[in-house]
Amino acid sequence: MKDIEFWFSIGSPYGYLSVMRLPRLQQETGVRVIWRPFPLRQIMIEMNNFPYLDKPAKVAYLWQDIARQARKHGLSPNLPAPFPLGGCDLADRVALVAQMEGWIEPYVRQSYLHWLHEGQPAGAEPNLSHSILECRQDPDRVIATAEGGRIESVYQTALHEARERHIFGAPSFVVDGELFWGDDRLNDAIHAAMPAPRGAVVKKARPSPDPMPTGAPSVPAARTVRLRQPGRAG
Repeated sequence: MKDIEFWFSIGSPYGYLSVMRLPRLQQETGVRVIWRPFPLRQIMIEMNNFPYLDKPAKVAYLWQDIARQARKHGLSPNLPAPFPLGGCDLADRVALVAQMEGWIEPYVRQSYLHWLHEGQPAGAEPNLSHSILECRQDPDRVIATAEGGRIESVYQTALHEARERHIFGAPSFVVDGELFWGDDRLNDAIHAAMPAPRGAVVKKARPSPDPMPTGAPSVPAARTVRLRQPGRAG
């Protein structure tokens, strides 16, 4: 079974859908997911791509669509929520600390729950401290580490690796070098990570004889010719 790299930024509203579904999907399939926070905002700046800036109709549709998809998965966010976020980079850097220390999944889930269910912007207080405390970590220590030079270096490395994988949005999933963009491609990524069924045999078709080309001249059947003996009447 192949691993799935889950590239996300807590500033992405659609990431909420993937984050909340992943535990169940992992349990059902046994697939291993590697959580990869990265600076999505920097990628967007480099592409000059700001899909929701000064586009109120598009933002309204964003929340309508997320609410619709959330209902399919039994989720009940309180929308619309504050957006865009000013502190998503700090939220993502805290996620890097959590990744290194082994508590990234509950931290990211709590960040999204406080943001989209309670209206507390991720990466800002009180969301930040609450999410860290709920993972039984010390907010002062974690935030100081997240703002330090070591994590900034790791954050920039994540940016470089995202560029190498041609990632342009979040959430994104990478399986064996193949990119799947968007929460609606999560199931496709899981399918790509699963091994082929045992005993599956691909049968090769036997080559059929070449048909007579259309319009080709037919070959007359062979005829038996009896030769007359000289001097004998037939």
